[in-house]
Order: sequence, then C-alpha cells, then structure tokens
Amino acid sequence: MNDTAAAARDARGRGPATSAADQGPTRSRRAFLLALGVVLLALNLRPALVAVSPLADTIRDDSGMSAAATSLLTALPLLCFGLLAPVAPRLGRRFGMERSLLATMALICAGTALRLLDSVAALFAGTVVIGAGIAVANVLLPGLIKRDFPAKAGLMTGLYSMSLFGGAALAAGVTLPVQQASGMNWRTTLACWGALAVVALLVWLPQIRSRTRVGAAAARQAAHPVRGLWRSPLAWQVTAYMGLQSLNYYAAAAWLPTVFQDAGMAPGDAGWMLSFSSLLGIAGSFLAPVIVGRRLRSGLLSALAAVLCALGFAGLLAAPVGGAYLWMTLLGLGQGAAISLALLFIVQRAPDARHASQLSSMAQCFGYILAATGPTVLGAVHDASHSWTVPLVLLLVLLVPQVVAGFGAARDRHVAGDG
Repeated sequence: MNDTAAAARDARGRGPATSAADQGPTRSRRAFLLALGVVLLALNLRPALVAVSPLADTIRDDSGMSAAATSLLTALPLLCFGLLAPVAPRLGRRFGMERSLLATMALICAGTALRLLDSVAALFAGTVVIGAGIAVANVLLPGLIKRDFPAKAGLMTGLYSMSLFGGAALAAGVTLPVQQASGMNWRTTLACWGALAVVALLVWLPQIRSRTRVGAAAARQAAHPVRGLWRSPLAWQVTAYMGLQSLNYYAAAAWLPTVFQDAGMAPGDAGWMLSFSSLLGIAGSFLAPVIVGRRLRSGLLSALAAVLCALGFAGLLAAPVGGAYLWMTLLGLGQGAAISLALLFIVQRAPDARHASQLSSMAQCFGYILAATGPTVLGAVHDASHSWTVPLVLLLVLLVPQVVAGFGAARDRHVAGDG
C-alpha cells in the first residue's frame, strides 16, 4: 500500500479525539488521555539510557569491557537519535503517528529485554534497539503536539520536556539505590525500566482507534514529505539551536561528576550533583514554554537560559565545590529552559504537523550528531590541557552562537518548504 493510500486509510479510521463536533465530557476525557499518553511516552525517552551511567563501573567490572567500550553505551543512542531522525517522518506518514509511537514503546520494551541476556553483544544490540525507538519518538512527538494541541502548544511542550528531564532525573537518582537495596544484578536493574515503557504502551493503545478526523485533501497532503526545508535559513537556525543546547547538556552531563571529583568532592556527592541539576531542569523545562509570550519573548528567554548556564560554568571555574549547589541550580534551570525552547521552536516555526515532523527530523538529525561529539571533544581537550579550565571555557564560548541561533529561531514566522 502506498503512502497516500495509507494516509487516506488512516484519516478514514480516525475517531473524534479532536473533532470540532465533539462536545462536553467525552471530548475532555479524550484530550486528557491523549495528553497523559504524551507525558508517559516522553517519560520513557531517557531512563533506559541514563540508567547505564550509575551502573557503568559495575557493568565494566562484570563484563570485562574497557572504559572506552562502556562509554559507547551512552554514545550509541545519541548517534541513533541523529542518524535515524530522517526516517521518522516517513514512518509517521506510512503508518500514522499513533501506530508509529506505539511501535517506539514496543522497541524500548524489546531493547530492555535484550539486555537481560548474558552477552555483551546483546547489551549493545538492546541499546541500539532502545535508541532506535527513542529516535523515532523524539521526532514524531513535536509533530503530534502541533497537530492535536495547536492552541496549547506551550503548555504541552512544557509537559513534554518536563517529562524528558523527569525521566532522566528519576533514572539517575534511583537506579543505583534500587540495585543496592534489592540485590538485583545490573542486567535486571536495567531491565526494570522496561516496565515504565509497558505502562506507556498500554495507556497509548486506545489512541490507535481514537484519533482526529481529517479531510481527504489533508490526508493526501500529509502523505507527501516537505521538500526544500534545507534551503530555509530559519530551519537552520532552529537546527543550530537544537544542536548547540544539546551539545552543552550532554557534554556537561558526561563530565560534571568528574569535574567535582577532581576538585575533591566524594564520588557519591559528585553523582548527586548531576541528579540535583536534572531535578532543577524539570522546573526550567516546564516554565520556559509556558511563560513565552506572557512575560518574555522566546528570544530573550533563550538568552536568559544561556546566561544562567554561563553563570553556572563560571562558578565551576571559580569555586566548584564551595558553591556546587548554586552552580547546579543555575545550570539545571538554564539547560532545562533551553531544551524546552528548542522543542517549542520546532512546533512554533512549523505551519502544520507535516512541517513540524520534517523540521523535527532535520533539527534532531544534525543536533544529536553534534551533541554526540561533545563529550569526546571535551574529554580530549581535558587530556591535552590536564585541567578542566579550558573545557569549561569552551562550553562558555559555545553559549554565544547558541544565543545568536536562539534569537534567529525565535522570529515569529514559519519555515519555508515546498509541498
């Protein structure tokens, strides 16, 4: 069946989730279940990957892998995010957003199950499968928000990004304590995060039959990709902002515990600092898109987010241990706001769901490939300079183009692409 037929079939089979004809409690209930489903999907997009970090030493000791090989368990998913992002819009057009998103949760479940096998190959294979599922969901969810919540894009983007940070903070904070308290081995501990994906899958399942009615013309249009988006300067500014804020976040997350340990902090406390920052990121990621247009324009807010990050990095240079909680508060709020704005720019700069999915694909393809280089480059600079001063200054300098891209992406206009 070709793409047009699949889209038309998808349109005919859609129920009245957001139909203008729906009124009263039924419509409200469906909207609530859809929003809950989006939150649960987003909550699953980081834990299965972040949970590897607290168990890295145990995994390395038990499996005999080198430190470099173990680090691939966190680098591979980022590469999946970037390399598979262009595939996601095609899957959404071919099978429909709802079916494709359901499949992403199935992939996460399958990947966590694969990692139960007593094999290094299965560990890496499961990680790639999980990364593939997350890569598709990363791209499709902004398009779904654009399509089904056009009047509440800021609120839903805030809930979405808050769930991303919440899932990461939860995995970073509880994985090791749960493993120690339960006595489970590291494979079983990692697999426990698959239960969260099962819950999301079950809650999302009704969306397969209850979806928005669209006309035949809209269905035919949705079946075709947007062309020429790469020639749009605005699309590249959105992409640059996504990439630079992602590089900032993942490079810092990879090395901040080491920065604290090298400054004399105990390993357990250093790990907690990263979790604490993620908890503050939840607040920043929710508040930023909600207040856009009410108190601050999104360009100014992107600059404020960069200033908060800059103050955090500057504090780490001056007094890493003495002011650790203050620096991590600033970084958490700034990084949380930045990721929320990156997702909001995708939704706001797209005229419709079709453009949103394609713009999301472009931004996340280049953005996550750029982000995957961050931890490696920062580590190499540290090895060459034998200190964390130059790497932290480098992160400070990269905030300048991030602000420039943020002001460009915040312009109140839509990306240009050929239908």
